[in-house]
This record gives sequence, C-alpha cells and structure tokens, in this order.
Amino acid sequence: MALERVKGLFPEMEVDRYFVSAVLCGSVTAILMSRWVSQRRVQKKLEEAKRRRELGFQQMEKAVRQFKQQNPGIKAVPVLSLPLVELTAKLKDGALSPESVLYIYIEKALEVTQQINCVTDFLPECEEQLRELKKQEKGLLYGVPVSIKENIACKGHPNTMGLVKYLDRLEPEDSVIVKVLKKQGAIPFVRTNTSQGILNIDCGNTLFGQTLNPFNHKKTSGGSSGGEAALVGGGGSVIGIGTDVAASIRVPCGFCGICGFKPTGYRLSVKGTTSPIDGMNSVTNVTGPVARDMDSLVLCMKALLCDELFRLDPAVPPLPFNDEIYTSSRPLRIGYYDGDGYFQPSPSMRRAVQETRKLLQEAGHTLISFTPPRIDFLVDELFTKGISADGCSTLVEKFDGEFVDATWTNQLRCCKMPCLLKRLLSLILMPVFPRISRHLNSLIGVGSVKNLWKNNADQMAYRDEFIAEWQKLKLDVVLCPALGPAFNLGYAGKLFVATTYTHLYNVLNFPAGVVPVTTVSEADEKELRHYKGHYGDLWDKRLKEAVQDAVGLPVAVQCVALPWQEELCLRFMKEVETLSHEGRGRRKI
Repeated sequence: MALERVKGLFPEMEVDRYFVSAVLCGSVTAILMSRWVSQRRVQKKLEEAKRRRELGFQQMEKAVRQFKQQNPGIKAVPVLSLPLVELTAKLKDGALSPESVLYIYIEKALEVTQQINCVTDFLPECEEQLRELKKQEKGLLYGVPVSIKENIACKGHPNTMGLVKYLDRLEPEDSVIVKVLKKQGAIPFVRTNTSQGILNIDCGNTLFGQTLNPFNHKKTSGGSSGGEAALVGGGGSVIGIGTDVAASIRVPCGFCGICGFKPTGYRLSVKGTTSPIDGMNSVTNVTGPVARDMDSLVLCMKALLCDELFRLDPAVPPLPFNDEIYTSSRPLRIGYYDGDGYFQPSPSMRRAVQETRKLLQEAGHTLISFTPPRIDFLVDELFTKGISADGCSTLVEKFDGEFVDATWTNQLRCCKMPCLLKRLLSLILMPVFPRISRHLNSLIGVGSVKNLWKNNADQMAYRDEFIAEWQKLKLDVVLCPALGPAFNLGYAGKLFVATTYTHLYNVLNFPAGVVPVTTVSEADEKELRHYKGHYGDLWDKRLKEAVQDAVGLPVAVQCVALPWQEELCLRFMKEVETLSHEGRGRRKI
C-alpha cells in the first residue's frame, strides 16, 4: 500500500522499498520537527505573556509608590473596610478622593495576587480615566475601582480565556458592560484569572497559572470566574464582574465566601464577552456582579440597568431596576430542597439549606418542599448533550496547538474520545456505573440538526413543566444548595458534572445567586466520613475527597426566582443574608 502511494507521488522515478522507507522516515521526521517548532512557538508566547504580566505588576507597584510618596498620610485599612454603599457615599461627598481609593485598591490587589494568583493584568488606562473622571457627571459608582473577568473585553487587551492562540488578538473596544461601568463613574483597574477555555469549575491555565482559595491555599477558588471571586473574597476588589454559563459565578463565589448573582440571560449585555462555544444556546451565557455583600450587588445591578446599557445594546430589554419589588416586605412563599437526587450534597451543603429554611420560617415566610422534576433527564439530555451537541468538537478545537493545563486534562480526555469509543464504554459501564455511562453517551452529542431541534424542543417542554410545578405550589422563590465547600486542589477539573445544583438554572434561564450563610463545622467533617453518595461510583468518591479538610471554610445557599424577576431574587438573597447574620449573632451570644 505504502509502495503504491509513493510511486504515485514520484511517477518519473524508480521506486523500491528502500526509497519508500526513506520517504516515510523523512515524513515522520518532518512531522516531529513541525510539532517541536509548534511547541517551541507556544513556549515562547507563554514566556512573553509572563514578561508582559510582570511588567504590568511593576507598573502597579510604581504607581502605588509614587502616590504614597506624594500622599504619605493616607491609611488603607479604613478604606478597604468600607462596604460599597458607604464607599460611594464618601466618594461623592468628597470625604474620600477617587485617587486615594484607586491606589489603595491597586496595592491591595497586588498583595492578594501575590498570595493566591488571581490578577492576570493591570489596566494602566485606569490612571487616565481617573483624570477624566472629574469632567463627567457623578454616576452611581463614581470613583469605585472595579475588577473584570479576563474574558470580558477591555480595549487594547486580549480575551484569551487562558489560551495562547488568543494572546495577540487585542480587543478593539470595551465590552458594553465595561462601557456602562465607566459611564457610571467606575474605574476598571485589573482583570482576573479564569479556567482554560472557560467551561470548567477550576481556575487554572498555562498562561496565568492556578488561582488559590483566599481562605485556604490548599483549596481552589472555583471557576471559571475564580479570579474575580478570589480577589473580592481576599479584599483586593470591592466589586467585580464575572460570567456564568453553568456555574461560573455561583460556584467560585460560594467557595470564596462572597455573594454572586447570575441574572436572566440578556437582562445584562454580553456584547464583548468571549464564550467557549460560540453559537451554543442550550445554556445561556450571562454576565453578573460579584461582591462581599448583598447591598453591593444591588447597587451594582442598579448602576448597570440604566439608559446607557439599553442604548448601547438594544437587544437588552429596557427594564430599569424595580426598587418597589426589591424593597417589598411582604412574606414570601419559598420552595426549598436540600438534595437534587443526582449528586448527594455534602453535609455542610445540606445543613446550610436546613438552617436557612428554619430562619426564614421563623421570620414569617412560608416554606414548601419542592422537588425539581426529572433531574437525570435535565442533566444528561438537556445540559450535557446540549453543550456537547457537536460531540465536543468545537470545544476540543479551542485546545488545538495548546499546552493543556492539569485542571483540564481529565475533562478534555473524555471530550476527545472518538464517539464509537464513548458509545462502547457507555454500554460496558451501564450495569455498574449507570450515571457515568449516561454522561459518556451524552458527550456523543445530538448527531443531527433534526435531533438538535428536538433537544431544543425538549428544553422548552422541561421549562414549562418546571414552571407549572412552581406555579402549582404558588411559589415566589426557591432555596436550594450551592456546591461547596471549596474543593481540594486537583479535584474541580474532574467534577464539572457536580454543578447540577447550579447549571439547572442556566438551562432554565432563571435568575439565581449565592449567599454565604455558614462555615464547615467539625460535626460536618465527621459526618462526611460516612458520605456514600447516591450512586457509590467514582464521582461520589471524588466529591467526598474534594471537600475534605474544610473546617472553617464558607458555605453558601442558592436563591432562585422566575425569569426577569431579578429584583425579587435579590430581595430574597438580602433576606437570607440578614437572617443568617442575625442567626450567627445569636449563636455567639
């Protein structure tokens, strides 16, 4: 066969087996050389990226040093301890200057990232914006430094998603969200780390490295908005903007002990954000705020839902923030569940929901048990098959020519399997590990356009079924677990499927947010020893190992409302925050 092919390539020459061997050896050598050249090119880009990043950090240090020399009496602690609402008030009345606040946060962001590696680059244009700030009307976020997730466009900087191939693609303009923030007087000053390729609940990549949890450096910050959550949780930013396609705001915020909010898709603009799978609509990618407390989240949402947003992106419905709904004090009918039947929650996850349920009931709200319908179907057929509709080929292509970070190795290995092998393994594993078997089968995708349309129709039907159950119980909102506590390093990339509690509401396109309500106790840790999970398979074993040794780490709950009811969801989150703070206060007494 090889001899005939080579003869066809060289018709004028006498070709024998020795000539064929020489040609084949030459081809192998050429392939190996090409691969070596490609890897060397990637390595050089990585080194260049590291140099650029260090230069940015040096710029930050220099800017802070110059400011401190000119203003020797400035104290950082009183500024850093201010919640956003108080900070904006002091900035507007002149008690604090935007210069002092910016440089104090630049210094703190540097300190935090040196410990946990959460900042990817400095935005030096923030100093120019500072000078222009005094010429514009004071917006709701006047003089507030804001951190931005790395896949949200800032003019002149690349949206890499931790991939070398995008390193030289500088964004021609700011994303709509960044433009609106600037219009409101906010000052984007740093960008933050994300998982390689985004679609992962860890926060590591070959460009910028691994981001650690601010409370425990043996734990991950979560992902993919892990840099944002870690920086805000570590005190290096007062407010940040992330993105969420399956869990990417809520998981890291829960891991890092802060509040995070995923609005209904298209309530905020996504123009200028980079998605891991362009054109994939099975789950809705959104932008949303992360902050230390609920008042900060609410102020940020009020600032974003403004005329400038609606003007810059007419695809966003012109719905300003409805303060009447947010400030209402009427008792709520709250559905709740502490397990979804797919992944057994960790002991602290379940306790967080039950304690919050009790506090809400004592405060006069009505609590009703609620069960999400057909969760296996939702996970396997709608979520996994939906985001893997093309057999994972678009996602896999993102990694062509890249060094793959350890946080992605396991997930990518499954995605890269030939469909025939996925199908065969699925059949073999079905009797022993049915959940893993179904997952592998879902990674094959839908197979045809007709099947994609059917998948979309099934999604709408499921949404109608879910809403019908919600309305039958006359619910206002739902309380449920958020994944946690923070995972030990090395586990998040192997447990993307554990996001069932969060990605449910991406498929449904409901607004949802997380609020920290408690911390892992010694009793939780003891109870974890008896954790078996629903299936007793490899994933259950991994989850148990992932959340071990977490005493003292924060645990959040998730709050959910129906589509376009952001204000109601935020009101519910605020209620949960207030009651949990009061509950902790009573326990201390």
